[in-house]
Amino acid sequence: MHLPDPVLNPPFNVTRASHTVLTVRDLAASKAFYTDLVGLVVSDEDANTLWLRGREENCHHSLVLVKGEVPDCPRIGFRVLTDDDILKAKDHFDSIGVAAKLVDVAYQGKTLQVSDAIGMPVEFTSSMPLRERMFMAYDRYHGAAAQRLDHWQIQAQDVWKAFRFWQPLGFRTSEYTYSESTSEQVNLWGVWMQRKGNPHDLVFTNGPGPRLHHFAYLLRDAHDLVHACDVAGSLGLGRRLERGPGRHGISGAMFCYFRDPDGHRIELFNTHYQHIDLEPPVAWSLSDPRRADQWGLPAQAKWFNEATSFAGTDPVQPLLSIEPPTLERFLENA
Repeated sequence: MHLPDPVLNPPFNVTRASHTVLTVRDLAASKAFYTDLVGLVVSDEDANTLWLRGREENCHHSLVLVKGEVPDCPRIGFRVLTDDDILKAKDHFDSIGVAAKLVDVAYQGKTLQVSDAIGMPVEFTSSMPLRERMFMAYDRYHGAAAQRLDHWQIQAQDVWKAFRFWQPLGFRTSEYTYSESTSEQVNLWGVWMQRKGNPHDLVFTNGPGPRLHHFAYLLRDAHDLVHACDVAGSLGLGRRLERGPGRHGISGAMFCYFRDPDGHRIELFNTHYQHIDLEPPVAWSLSDPRRADQWGLPAQAKWFNEATSFAGTDPVQPLLSIEPPTLERFLENA
């Protein structure tokens, strides 16, 4: 399968995954989960909102928790390089008929909000207030001591349509999954796209969407991954471990996944490779079980069926359909 060549001079400069905004029902319970288990640092808080960051981050926030009745994801946020890039982004979206509005957001500089081709709410911001990097304050580490936000995985009802929206914005594909139908038509089931030089900032996989499957924080090493599981057990949160530890085929990362008090899914992982030079993406056949796990038990059915809805967006059934893998099928193909 051939994907279009990367766009090397996009209309504006997106630099990386920046922040996730989640609605939660119990702000205190969520604060305990994300500080005691995940190990994030509180930047600011009030009665209804909590702003958190990873230990190596000097941006004001990479996770915003907002108190509300219905747990969902109001939006995900990307960083652009300069204020001019926000204005260029506005011009670009206006030129292709995508509604885009400049908004004021607490603790952010110029911010532009849009919805992409599959209906996912997104914002771009050019700056945030700076806070102290805490990655060398080892005496204050908690739980997994998450270092920084790395990427999101989005369930998309049409992976190709999502890809065609983001690829012209300079997002390069590192890896993808495909299948061939009986008519020899090749189908795109998942695509791993990046702007910051590692395998992914933004992942789209086939499923009812758009929905936020998970957001991911990078840890220092494998020890912190196992330590997070031990801390979860000590805090009585062991059953919130949904998957792992294990090692992915795609990206090669060691991982574990937890569900927070509202069911939002977070991945804690380590081990990335660089994807800076121009090189062809790695293709994985959907029939190859190693794409998901080099080792470790396969995901449960809820891994495929459950995800966080985006605020104001009703999920649509995917164009492609597949039965989730079972343990029996995994062992047959191993």
